[in-house]
Amino acid sequence: MTVITFRDSPPDCERLTCYDESHLALYIRLLDAAAEGADWREAVRILFGLDPDHDPDRARMVHDSHLARARWMTTRGYRELLRPRAS
Repeated sequence: MTVITFRDSPPDCERLTCYDESHLALYIRLLDAAAEGADWREAVRILFGLDPDHDPDRARMVHDSHLARARWMTTRGYRELLRPRAS
């Protein structure tokens, strides 16, 4: 099992960050779970390894903030992934 290192909340800025780039797979999995109607508690347990019964406020904040960032990536952030990068 791979352990994902994450912050309680992702960056809150209008540019793509190293954190975003390193968590793209997590963002995609969150979006997939939301699209499938998965319960947020199941998603946070599986994707972040958090127990929502033990610390529901933190678990909900981690889930919701990362899902919001994932949604931002689908509307704005992805554009920066498409831009040419300096060598």
